[in-house]
Amino acid sequence: MKERVLRLIYVFLLFVLIFMLQRPVFMLWNHSAYHECTLWDCLQSIWHGLPLDLSMAGYLTAIPAVLITLSVWFEGKVLSRILDVYFAVISVILSSIAVVDMFLYEYWGFRLDTTPLFYFMSSPREAVASVPVWMVAAGTIAMLAYAAALFLLFHYLFRRKLPPARNRVAATLVLTLLTAALFIPIRGGFTVSVMNTGKVYFSSDQRLNHLAVNPAFNLLESLSRSGDFKSRYRFMDDAEASRIFSSMQDIQVNNNEYNVPADTAAISLFRTSRPDIILVVLESFSNHIMSELGGKTGVTPSLDSLSRQGVLFTNFYANSFRTDRGLVSILSGYPAQPTASIMKHTRKASTLPSLAAELKKSGYDAAYYYGGDADFTNMRSYLVSSGFGKIISDTDFLLKARMSKWGAPDHELFNRFWKDYSSENHGAPRFRVIQTSSSHEPFDVPYRRLDDKALNAFAYTDSCIGEFMNRLRDSRLWDRTVVIFIADHLGCYPHVIDNYKESRYRIPLILAGGAVKKPLKIESYGSQQDIAATILAQLGLSHSMFAFSKDMLDSRNPHFAFFTVPDAMGYADADNAMIFDNASGKVVYSRRNAAESNTVRVKAYLQKLYDDIDRR
Repeated sequence: MKERVLRLIYVFLLFVLIFMLQRPVFMLWNHSAYHECTLWDCLQSIWHGLPLDLSMAGYLTAIPAVLITLSVWFEGKVLSRILDVYFAVISVILSSIAVVDMFLYEYWGFRLDTTPLFYFMSSPREAVASVPVWMVAAGTIAMLAYAAALFLLFHYLFRRKLPPARNRVAATLVLTLLTAALFIPIRGGFTVSVMNTGKVYFSSDQRLNHLAVNPAFNLLESLSRSGDFKSRYRFMDDAEASRIFSSMQDIQVNNNEYNVPADTAAISLFRTSRPDIILVVLESFSNHIMSELGGKTGVTPSLDSLSRQGVLFTNFYANSFRTDRGLVSILSGYPAQPTASIMKHTRKASTLPSLAAELKKSGYDAAYYYGGDADFTNMRSYLVSSGFGKIISDTDFLLKARMSKWGAPDHELFNRFWKDYSSENHGAPRFRVIQTSSSHEPFDVPYRRLDDKALNAFAYTDSCIGEFMNRLRDSRLWDRTVVIFIADHLGCYPHVIDNYKESRYRIPLILAGGAVKKPLKIESYGSQQDIAATILAQLGLSHSMFAFSKDMLDSRNPHFAFFTVPDAMGYADADNAMIFDNASGKVVYSRRNAAESNTVRVKAYLQKLYDDIDRR
């Protein structure tokens, strides 16, 4: 019995030790994020992260515990072989989680959850397109080596055959009690609350909190909640959440009427009531690379020039950190979620309101242009259900034109668009979306102007925009066209991005073209979800079906931005801004000592958002 009890304890402790040792390795690999942290910081993270390590070790030890208990009664090689298979599988899983988590953190700034799984399962080629070949090779070698090392450790632990039990009944009883005792670390003790990642948060420095998180536990928790909308983010009574949310809605939506006129007489942007609308979604652009928005000079001369000639929104925010979330916010006026992507849930996504569908009711024709894979992240099904009758993607370009990992580079994309747009019948007004991709890792573009590879990619896309706008300006289509430039999210620059800073979400929104009346700077606060209501209001169309979208030009509306990142959410307006971390239950960023009322607002907003998703 003693040998079996010791083996069981050794398995549990070995799992705990493995998780503890992963933290300094993770810290060293991500030295750009942790270079200012000390050994004491690392030790604190190991100590505070111990509850999650114990919980995950409890989960992983349960099956070996059952098999060791069974070995009291069933001797032979069968159980030993089953243990070998189990440890082989677990070694591969743990090594994969550890290496992927370690490699991705530098790019995304949060620990591994279901997000990358969704991208990889929907389109493996696209998911790894931004990863250099050497990193894929290094990661694969690291995973295999780590898996082999883990398996050999566990195999060594069980290299000797377990001796026959002298008192089978007593041994069974003791081992059964020890197996049942694993429930204690799994649950996290005897308190009312069960184990969750928020329990290990201990510092005002989010990097140290992330270091304390066990990536395997985080992924398991994320998987268990990926489709759970009804019970997530219950901050307050439903009636109170509804009352607060109502005060944050557009006046047209809040009055539940289709005929509430927009208060935009003083800010009418267009020369014609039904202009052609070209919406250009810019991959990873942000305020940081535009001089007109306080960023670097010389990177985006075309967009900077268009900002001066057209309408520039100076306080505009991305709703999230990934393209699939950003597209839904832009095209459906629907906020991004901190722990899910509604585009993943095809049935729910098909019920969302749609800017394209509303424009089609007024005679617009809708088409979508993208140089990459339109099936990535379920995008095609979302676009079709949104009302786009024509979708141009990578397979519609000649093979020789698909020269980048993401498909056709941006100059090929704009060339194809212009060929179609300039030759079409110009009877009905048109709504066109162009989604760029070249300003995404690995930044392999047919252009050389700047030394920084990322900035050079932005400059390349900007040059494509400049050439396209010159073509449009020289054509008969100029006076009837509005071109809207909007980033999908900030990415790639600055090279080290903090998810818990307001500047992480500031992006450009520019309206240009001959149908725009005059240059104008608009300081109203808003985020991507507000584009739908704002554009429809300018066209004199109802936007009451967009419950989460606001007309940014209506003075009667509340003007604020809402944004999310995995398990955190933010709010910004002219007075202040804040970011609230749901795992720790704390405000982790505040501009001008953001009022507690803003925390209450953002909680009510997210609660109503998840209520809405659950009903769909």
